[in-house]
Amino acid sequence: MLFLIFPLWLLLAACQLAVFASLIKYPSVSLSLEPLFDNQAASTNGSADFDGTGASFDSQFLPTGPWVFDGISYDVPIEWGISNDNVIANSQNLSLANATFVHELHFLYAGDASETASVKNFVLHFDDNSTQTIQLVTNNWWAWPLLNWGTIRTPYHFEKNGGSKNLNSTQIFQWSTSVSSERSLKSITFPANTAGRRLHVFAMAISPSVRPSPTTSRPVLSIRRTRFTSRWEMVNGKRAQAVEVTIANILPNSAQSRTTSITTEHSIIITGSGITTVRSGSVYRLVPGDQARVDVFVIGSQTDGKASVQVKDSNGAIVGTSEGWATTPLIEKWTEDVNVLSQHETPAWFNKAKFGIFIHWGVYSFPAWAPPGTYAEWYDWSLHNPANSSSPTWNHHLQTFGKNVVYDDFIANFTTSKFNASAWVDLFDRAGAKYFVLVTKHHDGFALFNTGSSTHRSSVHTGPHRDLVDELLSTAKKEKPGMHRGTYYSLPEWFNPDYAKYGFGSWPGGLAHNAFNGSQLEPYTGRLNISDYLEDLQLPHMLDLATKYDTEIMWCDIGGPNKTLEFAAQFYNHAQAQGRQVTMNNRCGDVPDFDTPEYATFGAIQTRKWESNEGMDPFSYGLNTATTAEQYKNATSIIHSLVDIVSKNGNYLLDIGPTAEGEIIAPMMNNLLDAGVWLGYSGSCVYDTDYWFPGSQDESGNIRFTTTPKTFCIVSLAAPIRGQLIINKRLPLLPGDDIVLLQPGTSTPNKLEWDVGANGQVIIQLEQSEINNVNIAWAFEVVFN
Repeated sequence: MLFLIFPLWLLLAACQLAVFASLIKYPSVSLSLEPLFDNQAASTNGSADFDGTGASFDSQFLPTGPWVFDGISYDVPIEWGISNDNVIANSQNLSLANATFVHELHFLYAGDASETASVKNFVLHFDDNSTQTIQLVTNNWWAWPLLNWGTIRTPYHFEKNGGSKNLNSTQIFQWSTSVSSERSLKSITFPANTAGRRLHVFAMAISPSVRPSPTTSRPVLSIRRTRFTSRWEMVNGKRAQAVEVTIANILPNSAQSRTTSITTEHSIIITGSGITTVRSGSVYRLVPGDQARVDVFVIGSQTDGKASVQVKDSNGAIVGTSEGWATTPLIEKWTEDVNVLSQHETPAWFNKAKFGIFIHWGVYSFPAWAPPGTYAEWYDWSLHNPANSSSPTWNHHLQTFGKNVVYDDFIANFTTSKFNASAWVDLFDRAGAKYFVLVTKHHDGFALFNTGSSTHRSSVHTGPHRDLVDELLSTAKKEKPGMHRGTYYSLPEWFNPDYAKYGFGSWPGGLAHNAFNGSQLEPYTGRLNISDYLEDLQLPHMLDLATKYDTEIMWCDIGGPNKTLEFAAQFYNHAQAQGRQVTMNNRCGDVPDFDTPEYATFGAIQTRKWESNEGMDPFSYGLNTATTAEQYKNATSIIHSLVDIVSKNGNYLLDIGPTAEGEIIAPMMNNLLDAGVWLGYSGSCVYDTDYWFPGSQDESGNIRFTTTPKTFCIVSLAAPIRGQLIINKRLPLLPGDDIVLLQPGTSTPNKLEWDVGANGQVIIQLEQSEINNVNIAWAFEVVFN
């Protein structure tokens, strides 16, 4: 057991400052893990053994301590490579010498696997013997071919104790999370060790709450962060930069009252050399233990300047000022520099949209078959791997089409004869989606757009002889201008001969051998002679989607060899010149804006933007005729997933698989429309919302929370029982607030009776008829008064 003593003077000073000023410096106290260190991650020559196989970080690329990130100071080594520098989580107990109210907990960590992320649970122990479980999604120090994007990045890592280098980008990650400050934190139990998926913790820190005194009668405010972003809006005819300001009330949750909370509009203004605030931000409610994020729009920010944040109350009186925040200006021209491009981020419209439709449609939509647990859009690959009777796809193909039919013969069956772009975008709109992403080319290399002289393996040159990407995107732009348009693009191709020099794993390149006669090679219909796959096909395709088709989302897949830096610079400059803001996912191989877990969600709030994607099919994106109608996600499943993801700062990209003719089958259509009905009357608790800092859900697991500047939402995934909804968590509610249940056909629902118990438990009363009037999920909207 390790006891950590951190400076009590810091807490006392903070309390004293709270008496005399309303803004204090955001507190940060490093926790010394050195007595627990049992692993060396870094060296100058590869002699360290981070992952148990002789692989390690090159210490020259790691920051020396004390290292400050996002305003938090971490005790990393003053010199790496001379001793142990991290602890492998193995159920250790970290005890604080003095139980302390904690506002936020911070980690520097990395997993040592090279596979998908895993979940690790830390258990917090409080002085009243209660506990809180903190779920850390453990990203691994490197990944191939998809990209992990850490806070600390190195260009490679050593392998074989320095005998070779792995040239994949290698990472250390940072994560911060809210801690319940209803009671004092006493100790932290680390997760158990999992063989092959170890968690390494390099540093930890806490942000203590300010302990209230008997005379505390106002909020204790602190600016958590001030971040000059790459987002912008046109204000008074000028491109104004969004500055994201996070303001915290660092009293403990248990001190919540009307006098210790912000209850009226407070405005936030940025000042500094050359800076003019053209639109202030506003905070309407901030209770103890909570944080609020607002955008302030400015012009005139400079490189390496300093700014001040000023908070004013509803009467215009200055509440307090926080100084010394680093400024960066809007980027006027994006260049092929990773340090420049990594400043790009998801635009506001993407952050607010929450719900999108994914469309997997291509040649694979004709065979449209896969065994359970297999992607139907992988038919071509599954047919050839393995190419024998042990393969369900091989047997299905032999019995259904015969051994003389090869995959490319299906191009003629991809007729798109019933495709109606207007009907599609109308369905997406009625389903409540705010954007869509169309697969423009999957791993089979067949494109749905005009590929020009790079290849004629496309719907324009073969098959239906239609530019399907143009039809859908142009129709959406004309008929649903508020719906954003995205394009999926697979960077590699399974069997393209020109990809063979770059091939890897399940994307080897090179012509496929006939599945029933291995001595024969199958054709690659439409291939043209080119010199280099990346230069002459991949990059031109991506640039066409960006500049000719004006995609707003470049949703790459697989990663691998790429020209992403060159692409991203042109993509962003083209959009910016048109007054648009666009985004790119983490599968393009470099500089990602957002992460994309597949058929998975995170169990805790992720402050980095993310988007979960999955099919309405239980495990396929392309149409699978082996799936029954009952197996598709119904409206309840769709909405529950959406609400859960949104409460954790995510978007939900839900896939449909049309037929080869271009029809969306009835079970998918009906389930989407049913979900759209719920969003029609409860969407204000989904769209344009933000995550709630103290947590995404209550202890029951049935309730989720979202927030807006003027409202707070409680969404119950289960029907209230006996006329009550009981939430075992202190919420940002104060006497006088109104609560209504959002219901269909009711524009002005009744205000509900509610009460707060002694321990913060919230009880909402409602009529059984109101409960019965809603299905799928029960959304309660709190209007702050």
